[in-house]
Amino acid sequence: PGLMEAFSDVGGGLCHFSAHSQLTELDLPMKPHSCGLANQKPHFPQDRHSPSKAPPPVLVAMMNVYILVTSLTPLTSFLHDISVVMTHQDQYGQRMKIKDFLLQQLGPTTSNEAVGQINRVIGAVLQAASAKEKQESDIRCVLCFQLLTFSLLFSGSTTPVVVQVDTKLTFTGLRDTFQRQITRDLILEDMLAVLLRPPTHLSSETHLSLEKLMEQYGGCRGTNAVDFLLLLRFNQQLKTTSAFQLLYPSSPSLSSAPCDISSLLLKINHYYEFQTSSRENRMNKWTNQQPDSSQGACVDPHLRQIYTDPALILTPPFNPKVKEYHTEVNFDTVMVRIRPEPVSAACRVHLDEHRGPRMVNFPIGLGSSEISILVTDGAEPLPVVMTIYKVQVYRESRPSLPMFGDHVTCSFAQDCGLRVLPGLPCGLQPHRSESRSLLQSCSSGKTPGRWVVPCLSCSDNRTCDWREVAWQPDNCYHPLVDSPLLQDCLTSRKVLFIGDSTNRGMMYFLMERVNSSLKDWGKAHDTLVYQNLNGGRTQVSYSYYPQFWLEKNERPTFREALLQLIHRSQPLLNSNQTILVVGGVQWLNTNHLRTVQEVLDRESLGDILVVVKSLGMGFHLPVDGIRSLSLTEIQNLFRENEDIISTAEHLGYEAIDTFGITMGRHKEFLQGRCACHFHEVEKLRSSKPPDSLASTTKWTRTTQTGPGTGLSSLSTVQDTDQAGGTFHIRGPVNQVYSEILLSRLCLRAREEVIR
Repeated sequence: PGLMEAFSDVGGGLCHFSAHSQLTELDLPMKPHSCGLANQKPHFPQDRHSPSKAPPPVLVAMMNVYILVTSLTPLTSFLHDISVVMTHQDQYGQRMKIKDFLLQQLGPTTSNEAVGQINRVIGAVLQAASAKEKQESDIRCVLCFQLLTFSLLFSGSTTPVVVQVDTKLTFTGLRDTFQRQITRDLILEDMLAVLLRPPTHLSSETHLSLEKLMEQYGGCRGTNAVDFLLLLRFNQQLKTTSAFQLLYPSSPSLSSAPCDISSLLLKINHYYEFQTSSRENRMNKWTNQQPDSSQGACVDPHLRQIYTDPALILTPPFNPKVKEYHTEVNFDTVMVRIRPEPVSAACRVHLDEHRGPRMVNFPIGLGSSEISILVTDGAEPLPVVMTIYKVQVYRESRPSLPMFGDHVTCSFAQDCGLRVLPGLPCGLQPHRSESRSLLQSCSSGKTPGRWVVPCLSCSDNRTCDWREVAWQPDNCYHPLVDSPLLQDCLTSRKVLFIGDSTNRGMMYFLMERVNSSLKDWGKAHDTLVYQNLNGGRTQVSYSYYPQFWLEKNERPTFREALLQLIHRSQPLLNSNQTILVVGGVQWLNTNHLRTVQEVLDRESLGDILVVVKSLGMGFHLPVDGIRSLSLTEIQNLFRENEDIISTAEHLGYEAIDTFGITMGRHKEFLQGRCACHFHEVEKLRSSKPPDSLASTTKWTRTTQTGPGTGLSSLSTVQDTDQAGGTFHIRGPVNQVYSEILLSRLCLRAREEVIR
């Protein structure tokens, strides 16, 4: 409390003890206006290079050092060996040991002198502050302590000037959030190691220890109990191995009173100094910390802490010996930055894979995601995994408020957090629903639309029942195809899919819908053919494109991948009995569609039904290791998407505008680093169909308070006569555009029959 008062701001940054002291800036190596101005950018003196060959300043730098004061009267304080330094040439600061920085800047002889000057300057300021407080109060707090941050300015001399004192830890200059957290935790852990020794109380044993201690260090008797306790604690603190080095008392001269408490403290300090100097050269090692552990083998392959931004609450609380954790985040948390810190500097940390990065931005999809942290031996030429930590992260769905009474219908086309179309409204808007009886079925899968949802108020999305959100095309509707009709319209037809994992998600949805189950699934990255669908009456084949994991000169071209898919799917009829679904998240362009036309014409398949899945949202988060799109680039994607749809229409192809569907719900991605997957395959625990498949398709019908006539993103179809499979495709957004695909396939088939 005394230090808090001494370094408080009495106005304009003037320190309290300076305002009531006769000391001037000439008497004390400290700017008087150094209190209460935290986080101010340091002002370095400008270098003045004269025409002569005068040497430049010895050192121009700002250094934050961290002081632990354990007693005010008498003064006892410790200096941590870690500092945050920033030279006049640096834009940001860096964490370094004081000795290492000064040695790097000044060399061995001058750096030792600078260390002594740091101790002298800080000691002088603390003495001045404690002397003033001692005059005002004789109350002594043995168990009190205070951490301080001293900002020191070196301007061409080995003697610094104190320009800022903070009564809390500050890390001005450190740009990275994790570096600030790690540095703070290191200092606090070292502080606790010094302070939280075994409980000290004045028992009979304690008195005996104190008596023995007093006899050993001066033979004084009769010192009061508070002095005894302070001496015992000081003795324990000096015995503690820590990065904190004694700063004060350190005067070589003893007080005239041999039993004065300050003299006794000095004698204890001299005793430990003598023991230390007999073991090692203090000129080479000025702290009593353990040797640098960054060299050699990883002998303790554990994590010291897992740092995250935003901070995750781990269950169980972090313990280096515990390897598995789980945590939950809310819907709006779409990404977590994670930085694990090993116990030993000789150990290396990698995320997700052997050579993965040490720190990453990790996208958090809806539902469960797993983060793997690998601790490896840095001394080995190839990473050898020694310990694996796993963090299961569960991201909640959008909060939903059930509708039990009157409500209004709201709609949205884009999220205000990612405004792709600046000229159009974002977020929830009032929506006027039309009766389905007045609407016609949509003539194309590219018909624009919006999401509709019932809410208590369109001005607050927390009042909506998001379980009822549905896709509503403008002025039309997409007929939903029930299982018998779907099985009938796909009889004797072959469906070929070419594209990436988003295209594959539509394929597996079709397979589950037509079979009312999904027994065969895999993250295929090659060509597959499924012939057991619809009782053997429907064939589905798939080719993954582009194979981005291969070197560019080794990747099959789109033409080659398409030809391989066609040849693996033969024989094919040149009619709408053959369907080609082409598309992906963001690789497709108009040249690919022209290639489709050329290949089909050459293969005498110009009359087959081609469905183009357009672009989709994804890559909008700054994730490490993959491309990240800016808002401008996403807006450009929207224009490219329009060109793709226009080209598809010109070529006579069907198009499904998945970009417009995913744009408003870009936060609802599932697992995957790209934040582009709106589907996920889950394994069923039994052969019983999932609850979501146990009802007929859910249509939102028009009432006075209903949300409209859209296709619900929770809709599913189940043929209850067939047993459920072992897998299920979940994902409401994928479900909507996949249902539109099925609707267009069967509607086009009926139109062909009528013609």
